[in-house]
Amino acid sequence: MALTMNDVARFEASRPRLQAVAYRLLGSASDAEDAVQDTFLRWQATDTDRVEVPEAWLTKVLTNLCLNQLTSARARRETYVGQWLPEPLLAGDPMLGPADTAEQRESVSYAVLALMERLSPNERVVYVLREAFGYPHRQIAEILDITEAAAQQILHRAKKHIADGRTRAEVDEAAARRIVDEFLAAATSGRTEPLVQLLTADAVAIGDGGGKVPARTKAFEGALAVATFMRGLFKPSQAKRTLVGGSPEVHAATANNTPALVVVLDGRVIGVMCLEITADGIAAFRSQANPDKLERATRQWAATDHGEPLLNVF
Repeated sequence: MALTMNDVARFEASRPRLQAVAYRLLGSASDAEDAVQDTFLRWQATDTDRVEVPEAWLTKVLTNLCLNQLTSARARRETYVGQWLPEPLLAGDPMLGPADTAEQRESVSYAVLALMERLSPNERVVYVLREAFGYPHRQIAEILDITEAAAQQILHRAKKHIADGRTRAEVDEAAARRIVDEFLAAATSGRTEPLVQLLTADAVAIGDGGGKVPARTKAFEGALAVATFMRGLFKPSQAKRTLVGGSPEVHAATANNTPALVVVLDGRVIGVMCLEITADGIAAFRSQANPDKLERATRQWAATDHGEPLLNVF
């Protein structure tokens, strides 16, 4: 069925919101784009004159597509090489969606996206639609074909799962940047002790190479283990330069509303390390190095002014 110009315009007006919803649900920008495109195809095939509320119709179709993907993604990740982490989005990326409230900003933070992997598909949908986009429980219940009371119970469980994984308060932006600078100074000092002092006792370091870039299959756990790993990671060597094809630059940036280090080589983003910084110290390093999950970050990087690098590594 051919769409009118008005039908196309109505869909395009909803596209930014649909992309932001899909990204939070799937943790992948490329999968989110595919889900939105599939939603458009269904919009194209329907009798739009019979759709009373296009926004609600599009949201329900998109959510059901994402639910199908979440179910199949669980099976795929069982065979994924190493740790699976979300695709990071750099500051300014429109797919990050609304950031007016603390709940909206937190729902797309790298730490929470990683924690959402623990949720069931329905829990993830309810959490995202309610916390990030403020959908009423009645509409969420209609989307999932459940009762309103069930939607409220699912939200309660989802928020508890997220809260259990985030027990510390984060620090403000200025303090976070200072800690990032202190971390880089400690990491390049060649000494472990200054790094240990910046970390929480139960700090973790997780890397996603997707089987395409060397990354440890298990997380480093504990301040000493993480500090030792970071000291080695930032120690220059010819072997590392040969491995990556040069001497990358490290920039301080923001990814998913999280302090981050962006590693760039010849204009291409080859790594994004998101730091979870709390009042007690750095609690986690989550590093994305899978090139398949950095293509969008590279495009965003090229489109923005990022200043001088903090250092050259390797």
